[in-house]
Amino acid sequence: QSAPVRATWGGERPWLPPQGPSWPREGVGRYLPGNRASLLRLRVGGETSSRGSFTALQGPCPGLFPDIPPERRAVEPETSCKPRGSLYDALLSSQIRELVPESQAYMDLLAFERKLDQTIMRKRVDIQEALKRPMKQKRKLRLYISNTFNPAKSDADDSDGSIASWELRVEGKLLDDLSKQKRKFSSFFKSLVIELDKDLYGPDNHLVEWHRTPTTQETDGFQVKRPGDVSVRCTLLLMLDYQPPQFKLDPRLARLLGIHTQTRSAIIQALWQYIKTNKLQDSHDKEYINCDKYFQQIFDCPRLKFSEIPQRLTNLLLPPDPIVINHIISVDPNDQKKTACYDIDVEVEDPLKGQMSSFLLSTANQQEITALDNKIHETIESINQLKIQRDFMLSFSKDPKGYIQDLLRSQSRDLKVMTDVVGNPEEERRAEFYHEPWSQEAVSRYFYCKIQQRRQELEQSLGVRNT
Repeated sequence: QSAPVRATWGGERPWLPPQGPSWPREGVGRYLPGNRASLLRLRVGGETSSRGSFTALQGPCPGLFPDIPPERRAVEPETSCKPRGSLYDALLSSQIRELVPESQAYMDLLAFERKLDQTIMRKRVDIQEALKRPMKQKRKLRLYISNTFNPAKSDADDSDGSIASWELRVEGKLLDDLSKQKRKFSSFFKSLVIELDKDLYGPDNHLVEWHRTPTTQETDGFQVKRPGDVSVRCTLLLMLDYQPPQFKLDPRLARLLGIHTQTRSAIIQALWQYIKTNKLQDSHDKEYINCDKYFQQIFDCPRLKFSEIPQRLTNLLLPPDPIVINHIISVDPNDQKKTACYDIDVEVEDPLKGQMSSFLLSTANQQEITALDNKIHETIESINQLKIQRDFMLSFSKDPKGYIQDLLRSQSRDLKVMTDVVGNPEEERRAEFYHEPWSQEAVSRYFYCKIQQRRQELEQSLGVRNT
């Protein structure tokens, strides 16, 4: 069995033949194991061209015997040297499908698999695009505010027990939270400020503040303990932690767009919608906006560029309003078991986002699919080898002598191409070759060329110029 060749530049990068109708389907290059020529000549469109050195590849390739009829070839044209694992390895040749009509069901399965792979890939791309956008879900956060009162004890040994005090608790939980990992209550807020009665606790001790920092440890609630034996009015200011950040609009812009608090991207989108609806974009220079009376009041200019909107918008965006809750810390024993409840609308990550991310990162079935693909490729390769053996046996059984002669002639021609041999040594070594009609003219031309060559050498040596 001969091995095909692949031309290379400098022995490193493979040189591949050009694709197209001008390139012959069957090549002429191959060599026998153990032989190595310095140049490989490839025939392109009837011409011969040099394409550098070559290296050997193992395995059969089509076109080893270009002049042998298809029915006598031992190599199936469809079983060309393709990279292992490609779609080509899973296809059955047309000859095999003709021999086994039931194999069409396998080809139909391949076509369905390609459609399924395309659909899955398209869905994966859609999921990747969806994950780039924030996926939020409106949920209810229930807030519990309660307090306890500890009266003074006359027989207490420590100083804490001898003074009356109260303790305020602020807790909460997400309603209908089905996630396995419960979110901490403090993670919903950016800051919490409790303002007590200034007359009772003075201007320096009436505020209790908590602000989120990068190193903040999340908690399930807040506790505030202060001395006192009278009921206290307090105000709770809760600032939600919006992700992505949200801003409160300037009152004039809020009335114009109908938006009170929203993200920056949503505000810019609402501005663009207002510009399109009222046709404020300049018809000649699309980069500019012709402000109407409302825009002139807000942006204080008759005309502005689109690129200026984000900068001008910065001065019109304010921090969102905090949630304000007024509460009375009661020291009455009858009110100790009373708990105030408030429901707050919060935005949480859509649980579907986690499932989508898990789907993209999942490789659970990848190894099984790869193993099945390799098994399919091995089976198809085995079928192709059996087809090659069958064709060889059929061709040899029909005409053993003719098959061997065609094989030897084809190998002789290929060997001549591989070794850059000019002419036909097999025919030239026979006497009949020199008795053909063209031999006399060839001899005359040969002697004429030799005489002319000798004459030029003599003229150059004698310094005689040929006129």
